Amino acid sequence: MAKAGQGVLAILATVCLMVAGMGQAHAKSAPESFADLAEKLLPTVVNISTTQVVERSGDTEEFEELFKEFFERRGQGVPQPPQSPRRASSLGSGFIIDSTGYIVTNNHVIAGADEISVRLYNDEVLTAKLIGSDDKTDLALLKVESEEPLPAAKWGDSGAVRVGDWVVAIGNPFGLGGTVTAGILSARQRDINAGPYDDFLQTDASINRGNSGGPMFDVSGEVIGINTAIFSPSGGSIGIGFAIPSALARPVIDSLRQFGEVRRGWLGVRIQTVTEELAEGLRLPDESGALVASVTEGGPADKGGIEQGDVILEFDGRKVPDMRRLPRMVAETKIGRKVDVVIWRKGARKTVKIDLGQLDDTVLAAAPATEQPAVSPDGAVRELGLSLSAITPKLREEFGLDETASGVVVTEVDERGSASEKGLRAGDLIVEVDQEEVTSPEQVAERVAAAKSAGYRVVTLLIYREGDFQWVAVRLGEG
Repeated sequence: MAKAGQGVLAILATVCLMVAGMGQAHAKSAPESFADLAEKLLPTVVNISTTQVVERSGDTEEFEELFKEFFERRGQGVPQPPQSPRRASSLGSGFIIDSTGYIVTNNHVIAGADEISVRLYNDEVLTAKLIGSDDKTDLALLKVESEEPLPAAKWGDSGAVRVGDWVVAIGNPFGLGGTVTAGILSARQRDINAGPYDDFLQTDASINRGNSGGPMFDVSGEVIGINTAIFSPSGGSIGIGFAIPSALARPVIDSLRQFGEVRRGWLGVRIQTVTEELAEGLRLPDESGALVASVTEGGPADKGGIEQGDVILEFDGRKVPDMRRLPRMVAETKIGRKVDVVIWRKGARKTVKIDLGQLDDTVLAAAPATEQPAVSPDGAVRELGLSLSAITPKLREEFGLDETASGVVVTEVDERGSASEKGLRAGDLIVEVDQEEVTSPEQVAERVAAAKSAGYRVVTLLIYREGDFQWVAVRLGEG
């Protein structure tokens, strides 16, 4: 028995080795050293220092008065504080993308700076001019003048790098210029609430204060990201750093270089997340896509035929996995281009063509709808715990409804009902039930009854509240 057991173990060990060998055949081996790569890339990375004049505030003057009184009481001469404005400085990193002196960094590195200096790898210091910046993606483009062509880094494809691949970061942490660190790509598509187009790469390569604006390279020596932020309770590296992917950064930098500003595509819709309940209420096969809460009148989506209640499933040949991906897809698409948009409308897929406009700086390419407590369509008033009424002059005055408002007014909400759980409240207007307009409580009840008889457990309500629309999915009761 012992020998038989040993034989089985030997067979299992052999199989494991075979499987491991198969995996190694496809995996990239770890480099023996990053020395050759670092030697090649270090000259393309620069240290950036900025100076900003900070005016003296009223608080400072008040402190100086107290300071003066203290010394006078002690019978001592009063030291004279400096009268000139204080000069604050900061440090960061950047990298050269063109031999003529164009340099990429983070917007937050140079924001508010009166003077920007760039220290090259050979310790030469040059004065930099700001070509343009973009606070939405935290990117900036600088220009220096040099007598000699400068060594430049090459853009890489951030989409081709896989989680687990080696990456190298170079920068100026804590003012220690020319610092090289290595690690792996830990994750993709991180949203850290830094801006509307968050899509960060995550790495465990050491990134600290001063690394901001520096490049993240793949093992071929191409820039796949711009190091931007760290997650750290102490302010130092704990192995969680974030970089803007090159796929997002490159078109922004190209636009800054060409126009001095970022020109983004604009769709003209407000969107919201497709939840599990909304997906069921809209008869979607899954929870993907972006639900259109409202359409800007006269905007590209409106002209192209997109309607309130549509779910955008694909944009320009790319699937829209969730709401937050759509704004970036739209923003990075060339203005004026005609794109195919696949939508879900009343249980069927449909393709419309949209001529993209140019994004106004005050709005987003495809803006998230104002977050309100989810509200949902109701089947019957009894099932949802709602008291409804057609709009009357008295209700219009009581709830502050404008003259153009239409729909069915919620006059009372049962706290035990499913509508209450979704945040419905008195004064809300139910404009549509399951994407059908309603103007009376009877129509609401009919739509709910129709959904229930068809075997659906959820109805979708389009709610109008305080000037904004919101889709809400409400689960039907047993009544």
